[in-house]
Amino acid sequence: MIGGLFIYNHKGEVLISRVYRDDIGRNAVDAFRVNVIHARQQVRSPVTNIARTSFFHIKRSNIWLAAVTKQNVNAAMVFEFLHKMTDVMAAYFGKVTEENIKNNFVLIYEILDEILDFGYPQNTDTGILKTFITQQGVKSQSKEETSQITSQVTGQIGWRREGIKYRRNELFLDVLESVNLLMSPQGQVLSAHVAGRIVMKSYLSGMPECKFGINDKVLMESKGGKSGQDDTRGGGSSSTKTSIAIDDCQFHQCVKLSKFETEHSISFIPPDGEFELMRYRTTKDISLPFRTIPLVREVGRQKMEVKVVVKSNFKPSLLAQKVE
Repeated sequence: MIGGLFIYNHKGEVLISRVYRDDIGRNAVDAFRVNVIHARQQVRSPVTNIARTSFFHIKRSNIWLAAVTKQNVNAAMVFEFLHKMTDVMAAYFGKVTEENIKNNFVLIYEILDEILDFGYPQNTDTGILKTFITQQGVKSQSKEETSQITSQVTGQIGWRREGIKYRRNELFLDVLESVNLLMSPQGQVLSAHVAGRIVMKSYLSGMPECKFGINDKVLMESKGGKSGQDDTRGGGSSSTKTSIAIDDCQFHQCVKLSKFETEHSISFIPPDGEFELMRYRTTKDISLPFRTIPLVREVGRQKMEVKVVVKSNFKPSLLAQKVE
């Protein structure tokens, strides 16, 4: 569990401070400022131990978010919570900056009271939080509104409230993929993987059930065993040449996993608005969109000329934009 959560600016000034357990004192705020933010050498580790106290921290632009604890907690859970916290704040007031945090500090304290209970992460779904936390503050609610909130938090479909209506039903789906690779000086690919995300924007009325199938050429590594295993499916190497093997995938809580395993399709009741439906990763048979050729030439004893040539491997009919 998390003992406290602090938000700093780039100078080390405390913008938000929330302590959930008695074993975390005020000196923890100064300890993180002195040993991490004002450290002479840049602290590269995301976890810093100071006087038997662990600080888990991330940085967004010029803002530091630090979760502190004196117990042995799951580090992955803490970092997932910190990233969820930044997503929730961005959903309420846009970009997470020092000015926005100061202008919405009352709202942030309300959010912290809802998503953490005695240091245990609770509900971090933005759609549910917005039903009873608004930027104008918490208003007095009738019995009917209170009952609706309770039903949504504890019900089977907690990520979507009832009674949503739109004049025009719309659904947008974006597939975002990033290619990460490591190359040798000779241009040989040492390692490569593709990280993909499926982001949806849902503007549908009522409680719609959406369903889309996966191409037969896609092989999910989790179907025949645990994700991350190196066993080959689909009839050996001949099938992997015509198939796309996904090493591991992660779904939003709205996806019905039972239907995914049996029917090889993704069925879900989507949350309202924008959300991430799925994440996946693949490391096999990757077609690189670009080829990088480094050219190094020594000019004299104190001068070196470096030239990097980038060639595209995709068809001339395609166009690449915002290449970094």
